[in-house]
Amino acid sequence: MAETPPKQSKIYIAGHRGMAGSAILRNLLSTQGSSLIPQHFILRTHNELDLTNQSDVRSFFEKEQPDQIYLAAAKVGGIHANDTYPAEFIYQNLMMECNIIHEAWRAGVQKLLFLGSSCIYPKLASQPMSENALLTGVLESTNEPYAIAKIAGIKLCESYNRQYGTDYRSVMPTNLYGTGDNYHPENSHVIPALIRRIHEAKQAMEKVEPDSSFSAHHPALNNPSALNNHSVLIWGTGTPRREFLYIDDMAAACVHVMNLDKADYEAHTSPMQSHINVGSGEDITIKELAETIAKVVGYKGAIEFDSSKPDGTPRKLMDSTRLNTLGWKPTIGLAEGLKRAYQDFLKRHDG
Repeated sequence: MAETPPKQSKIYIAGHRGMAGSAILRNLLSTQGSSLIPQHFILRTHNELDLTNQSDVRSFFEKEQPDQIYLAAAKVGGIHANDTYPAEFIYQNLMMECNIIHEAWRAGVQKLLFLGSSCIYPKLASQPMSENALLTGVLESTNEPYAIAKIAGIKLCESYNRQYGTDYRSVMPTNLYGTGDNYHPENSHVIPALIRRIHEAKQAMEKVEPDSSFSAHHPALNNPSALNNHSVLIWGTGTPRREFLYIDDMAAACVHVMNLDKADYEAHTSPMQSHINVGSGEDITIKELAETIAKVVGYKGAIEFDSSKPDGTPRKLMDSTRLNTLGWKPTIGLAEGLKRAYQDFLKRHDG
């Protein structure tokens, strides 16, 4: 007698064209051949489905009936964008989370993974930051609206689990970078911002005479900086330490957490603190980061720091012990990840 084919698992990735969502899709596609259950991906662009519209989201879930959801859709940006558009950041993120999580429950979806952010933790949290630090102090003011929306996403998952018995999980990635990143001159995060600026400084050195100058402005780094006389000037002392994780490692961690046995997941979390940190476990100073990027790019000019300008939080490092104990660790180091990120930048930008 022929065996009954395995049931097809329908997976909806919200935000599949963003950096995080596209990395999750890549990971699932790469492992699909070894899966016992064929995977059918449900994908919608923003033009096809407005996630801030509850009626549209409800109709979508009623029709598609997914088995799993990766909630990677979000309005994101660097410090400049967060500080300039706080209403958009809190409204759009809250609406997307509320609509997807609530309508997923209404449609009978039992498994969902919500992607948060390390900015949920207090500005002055003890280092490294453990999951226990949530709601123990004041948030960083510049991205507080975004952080509050992400905290709400965690609590939505926990509340639906407690009341309705769903299996909705949350991961909190550290600073992400890599393939599919945003290299916008004003709204990007620190690694893509530095890659772009240092690349442009290198181009300027190759195009002008040795005694000429080049200048550029990048408020996304909280940093109206200049590339004068072939130097890159960055606000602060360069001593603050930050942690970074390559996007494909983050995706692998998300798939790992989604597919953990429920008993294992619950044994390492609690109903009132169900989120899991996702980090590399290592941090680096901004000065070391800029110097490493310069080597990757091939920039030979000077990198200078304006110590009269603020540094921000001295250190931000995640404690990922909980995830490591559950069997996951990153595989892509910072040096290799920066090489991949720069190649991605070159593919998607002229020059």
